[in-house]
Amino acid sequence: MIKVFTFVLLSTLCIHTTKSQNIIPIDTTHWEINAQSYVLENFKGKDAIYIQRGLAYLKDTKFLNGTIEFDVYLTERQGFPGVRFRAVDRSNMESFYLRAHLPGKPDANQATPVINGVSPWQLYFGSRYSFPYDYNYDGWTHVKLVVNGRRAQIYLDYAKKPNLSWDLIREPREGEVAIGGGGASAMHYANFTINKNEYDIVDFKPIKRKPIEGLVPEWQVSDIFEEKQLDDITNLTKVVKSRKWGKMIQVEEGTAANIAREVILRDGTPRNTVFAKITITSDKDQVKLFEFGYSDRVVAILNNNAIYKGTNRWRSRDYRYLGTVGLFDAIYLDLKKGENTLLLAVSEDFGGWLVTGKFSNPKGVTIK
Repeated sequence: MIKVFTFVLLSTLCIHTTKSQNIIPIDTTHWEINAQSYVLENFKGKDAIYIQRGLAYLKDTKFLNGTIEFDVYLTERQGFPGVRFRAVDRSNMESFYLRAHLPGKPDANQATPVINGVSPWQLYFGSRYSFPYDYNYDGWTHVKLVVNGRRAQIYLDYAKKPNLSWDLIREPREGEVAIGGGGASAMHYANFTINKNEYDIVDFKPIKRKPIEGLVPEWQVSDIFEEKQLDDITNLTKVVKSRKWGKMIQVEEGTAANIAREVILRDGTPRNTVFAKITITSDKDQVKLFEFGYSDRVVAILNNNAIYKGTNRWRSRDYRYLGTVGLFDAIYLDLKKGENTLLLAVSEDFGGWLVTGKFSNPKGVTIK
């Protein structure tokens, strides 16, 4: 009986020691902390970091496939706590974060890539990239991320089955790992571990999104310029002629083209606008309805004449409006026989720099 008890005791100690060894201390020795503010402290029984508006990058570690786990102590405040991974640089990576202030809502969390510094959740939205969840504000929430190739899964609070399975957008490349988030509210993180040998994907059933039929498949985009140059419409021709062209963007998710794929938004200057261009060849003089979408603001210009101005920014239409992209606007284009040039001057703040469109009846027109 004594031998059996001793064996059980030693086994328990061994398991506990192994688990403790896997936990990476959250301190300035192991992490590079870039945040508005942070505190390293013992919180609710765990050695933790309380971090606000920023990220802590794990030093001397690259991650491709494996399992990442950590605990986060959530509050009902808006803070967007989460994990970034495969950060090939500080502007390109994959991410998953929690919208802890939206318990039970369809967008209670978010999986999204970060592309050239833009996190385009206004394109990667819906049940394909998020799920409703009732968060706990009286204890730690456990987050488990499993990554293998182009596939990823999230388990919250030791769930037996994944809460979310999704296809990763970026090509698999080894990169850095970080924890933290944006928003005004700080959150506590603790018990961070990485296991590069555990990368089994189970019950992988990602949600499929139905593509929008008939979209303009690609747009030509200009170089970036300041949005305020659009204020004087008598100056539009000059602004257009001074642009550089040549980059093309294609529709993604069967929904919209991502301008951030080809244009760097945040380069230390106030510039936030490009022209997205298509050439429409009409077989006669005619008026055609063009349905389109954008993020965040747009000025539409047909054959050098401004014909529409709109805003689709987050919270621009009501306090819960997300600004997600879709065919939510439409204009009647007065087309002349032959070639017509449609420019959409698209300006971005955050959430996705996007453009999309289609003719509801494409008969008599071709697009290039």
